[in-house]
Amino acid sequence: MDLSSIKDPTFLKKCSKTELEDLAQEIRDFLISKLSVTGGHLGPNLGVVELTLILHQLFESPKDKFLWDVGHQAYVHKILTGRADQFDQLRQYKGLCGFPKRNESEHDVWETGHSSTSLSAAMGMATARDIKGTNENIVAIIGDGALTGGMALEALNHIGHEQKDLIVVLNDNEMSIAPNVGALHNVLGRMRTAGRYQKAKDELEMLIKKIPAFGGRLAATAERVKDSLKYLLVSGMFFEELGFTYLGPVDGHDLEDLNTNLMYAKKTKGPVLVHVLTKKGKGYAPAENDAKGTWHGLGPYKMESGEVVKKPGPPGYSAVVANTLRQIARDDKRVVAITAAMPGGTKLDLFAKEFPDRMFDVGIAEQHATTMAAGLATQGLKPVFSVYSTFLQRGYDQVVHDVCRQNLNVFFAIDRSGLVGADGETHQGVFDIAYLRHLPNMKILMPKDENELQHMVYTAVQYDGGPIAVRYPRGNGYGVQMEETLREIPIGKWEVLRPGDDLTILTFGTMIPLAEEAAEKLAKDGIHVEVVNARSIKPLDEGMLQELAEKNQKIVTVEEAALQGGFGSAVLEYFHDNDYHHMVVERMGIPDKFIEHGSVSQLLEEIGLTSDQLVKQAKKIVPRKRQRA
Repeated sequence: MDLSSIKDPTFLKKCSKTELEDLAQEIRDFLISKLSVTGGHLGPNLGVVELTLILHQLFESPKDKFLWDVGHQAYVHKILTGRADQFDQLRQYKGLCGFPKRNESEHDVWETGHSSTSLSAAMGMATARDIKGTNENIVAIIGDGALTGGMALEALNHIGHEQKDLIVVLNDNEMSIAPNVGALHNVLGRMRTAGRYQKAKDELEMLIKKIPAFGGRLAATAERVKDSLKYLLVSGMFFEELGFTYLGPVDGHDLEDLNTNLMYAKKTKGPVLVHVLTKKGKGYAPAENDAKGTWHGLGPYKMESGEVVKKPGPPGYSAVVANTLRQIARDDKRVVAITAAMPGGTKLDLFAKEFPDRMFDVGIAEQHATTMAAGLATQGLKPVFSVYSTFLQRGYDQVVHDVCRQNLNVFFAIDRSGLVGADGETHQGVFDIAYLRHLPNMKILMPKDENELQHMVYTAVQYDGGPIAVRYPRGNGYGVQMEETLREIPIGKWEVLRPGDDLTILTFGTMIPLAEEAAEKLAKDGIHVEVVNARSIKPLDEGMLQELAEKNQKIVTVEEAALQGGFGSAVLEYFHDNDYHHMVVERMGIPDKFIEHGSVSQLLEEIGLTSDQLVKQAKKIVPRKRQRA
């Protein structure tokens, strides 16, 4: 059928098994074709085609609520709810969001981007339903990787206690972005191979009912046998002990098996967990055979061969960090690395190959990772927690109480700082300066290029004065010469890149090329601009700020980060606190709103972080064009 003709999922009610099988293949072909051009989360969506079809056939969205944990697997849901014709603009500027989006469709009832939130939200919706006296079904679809997030376990505990009518579909594909780790993963592994628990339990109950004069000791013995059966069939029976009715394992690509178990779940009172086994990348060999997480989320690729389209260029910032850590760790045995389920994204898989005993993937558990790093630091080791900016937010309490308060030598390598583009507002790394710089003992650095980054990594490892964060952007460097000998960069000292006495631009990282471009444009109008690499975001270079104040130099601060509480605010605070009230400072940065998806250049244009806008800001505070002899 023409997928773009789908307006809502009601047509599925009349589809036969054969028609659903044909539709599943059409959806897979559609996704493989469309994502080869736009990129996106191919593997997770190919794995949930049949599951999504049966969910929409048995339930009535949007009355019944589907909560897609993380949202990486919601593309099929988007197709079935009338958005197939928008896939040419998937994750593009002003186009279809790569995650569920409430203002995009009434069928998207929960917005995601970080994992492990769906169960708590589902508990909230189920509670609201019961208070209002309505009868909708609440269905949370969560991956096995997301269950390693502590929030998911907290929610399971509460749901089981309250015994709300709620269905949890555990989409078990043995992977999140990278192969899953941890004891819970091993529990699920035993469940996968233990056979069908519910059927055997039902058969035993029927047998017991047939025994005449059922009562007394015989009844008690039979109940003990029934209770022990779950331990025999499914080691641990983790979910039943939490108060859930456990159904499974279910073949996630068998339409009849899915239908039978989800119908049973729909009729069962109290919380139900349906354990569905799926194959990530199902139906597309390159994605099915992916062991590294490449096909979880990627850019364009050649559909026929599965070859990922890569543009040759300078090394990526993540690889520079990982390779520099490897170089340092060969001599410094204190260095250990931690990731929260992102060994590939952070490139710490490179570190793990050389130092497998000094690299720890804790799963989707940023809180645990942060405090584990603190514990390592108390014992004289140098832990490096490499984490995306947007994910470090999840371990914020631990950064405050366990690391900064104890002034421990933890190195936070903050990847994807700044705008990240297509993943959109849940992933833009624009808040870390604002949420870190006011913490006592924390130091924050950002390099101007990949060469300075390797020196900052070295500096951070050598620093033994407490916690330190080095933030760096997504993507590749500029192709600058990489110096062979690592050296320390003085913390709290800035670098003048271009002299000028009319105006000073204080900036760092990705905004330096923009500042230099603006300085060139202003020079044509006779305005001489000093460009400063303010690479130490905290502490500030107070010596340079004092000199600027004594010269009464006008200043523009520029940052690819939130303006409120950011670097520019820190500069203003310094001048205020030191009675330099005469200083004129203009600030440029990310405004007080969430930035949606699109290319980084488009987003910078939208929010006014451009060289032309910087020129305008400069001319506002430099009163007139000055002609030079």
